[in-house]
Amino acid sequence: MISFNIDPSDPKPLVVQVVDGIRRQIDDRLLRPGTKLPSIRKLAETYRISRFTAVESYDRLVALGYLEARRGAGFFTTSSRNVPTRHSSSDDQKRNEELVWLVRRLLEAREGTLLAGGPWLPNDWMDEMGIRQSLAGLARKNGTHLIEYGNPRGYLPLREHIVLMLSELGITADASQIVLTQGTSQALDLIIRHFIKPGDAVLVDDPGYYNLFGNLRLHGAKLLAVPRTADGPDLAVLEQLAADHQPRLYFTQSALQNPTGTDMSPHTSFRVLQLAAQFNFQVVEDDIFCDLQTRKTPRLAALDQFNRVIYARSFSKTLSGSLRVGFLVAAQAIADDLTDVKMLSSITSSQFMERLLYSMLVDGHYRKFLTRLHKRLDEARANAIQTLERIGMPLFVEPGSGMFLWARFPHIEDSLTLAKNASDHGIVLAPGVVFRPHLQRSPWMRFNVTTCDDPRLHRWLERTAALPADDWSRQQAAE
Repeated sequence: MISFNIDPSDPKPLVVQVVDGIRRQIDDRLLRPGTKLPSIRKLAETYRISRFTAVESYDRLVALGYLEARRGAGFFTTSSRNVPTRHSSSDDQKRNEELVWLVRRLLEAREGTLLAGGPWLPNDWMDEMGIRQSLAGLARKNGTHLIEYGNPRGYLPLREHIVLMLSELGITADASQIVLTQGTSQALDLIIRHFIKPGDAVLVDDPGYYNLFGNLRLHGAKLLAVPRTADGPDLAVLEQLAADHQPRLYFTQSALQNPTGTDMSPHTSFRVLQLAAQFNFQVVEDDIFCDLQTRKTPRLAALDQFNRVIYARSFSKTLSGSLRVGFLVAAQAIADDLTDVKMLSSITSSQFMERLLYSMLVDGHYRKFLTRLHKRLDEARANAIQTLERIGMPLFVEPGSGMFLWARFPHIEDSLTLAKNASDHGIVLAPGVVFRPHLQRSPWMRFNVTTCDDPRLHRWLERTAALPADDWSRQQAAE
């Protein structure tokens, strides 16, 4: 049995009090390994706290390695705190298989399927005509760019133009610090290949980017989950995990975080960099949604200027998922090393695609397209927020930019059941479980605002909201 005190007059948040109380009992061996803890409902009733506080407390204890969540059984104390969760290689393979299944569903969706949780803009929102025009102009130019390998770092004029783009964010870099890649995915992969050995601890956002989690597992990394709040990472958990596990890297998104849509506050950003210096880890800032943000917020790379930050970005979300042009920026020595990794793993990136992107950037075409896109997204987001609020679905935050909303039904604790039900109606949702580092249960779902005007989604959401919680509980129990 757990036993600790909650003091409503204590300035410490209730979540911190619960976490500290349970941690002390585990550290003092009052709770033996394998002990089952009270259910979320029982914990909330016993200590007169909300179910949300109970859920967040248990999630933090899982992230810190004190508890493990067993699907359908509850929460148990771990047998060892050396890692946040204990998974065998077969467990990791199974988790990756589930993520591959989700990505394949998105990529191979049948015509007419509604990708309500999809990760990209609809095809008819993209600037296909502008790409065709730039492509035709580039094809007519004389030169060997159609047939030759490019420079290992990438097309120099494009890297020089990126230097100017970064300066608009307050980021100072030289073209030699920039390595062009095949999208952000390759940029992150190069970083993982260079820094991570099997068994290394890595900090990641919870919830966060599922493809990143899968890649880290492929390389044998131990994922340390840092809960995401409205202002960025939970700093108390981040500090504790860094102190306990000596991580090599922290992968995060400071702006329009996927899937929550949150921006890191300046105070949180400064503290993240302080912790990186204190505990000697690198911060990898994935800024893939930068061009969707209308009002720019401070970037970690601007505050740090590449002392401890590696910056990654691409144009896949706004220009084309097929062109696959991205880049990373790092301190000179790291950029040199990552260029070597790029040459060993893929020789070069596509000079032709890089020149095509350069053409669209310098002629002003891309900036005009972004202006139109921002306006269209603003309208879609406002309508989507209105729809979800009308149905009674709370949002994690209300983003000022971007294409994602992180929302839930207040009476449903596991959105995976919802995703399976929606699939029967031709709707592909993005349930919260896939965005969690260890695929823990989650009530949250990611919605793509560009799809939220579809009547099929409206009808399904309204039916779901009208069903009693007991109906969904029975479905979850049956699974």
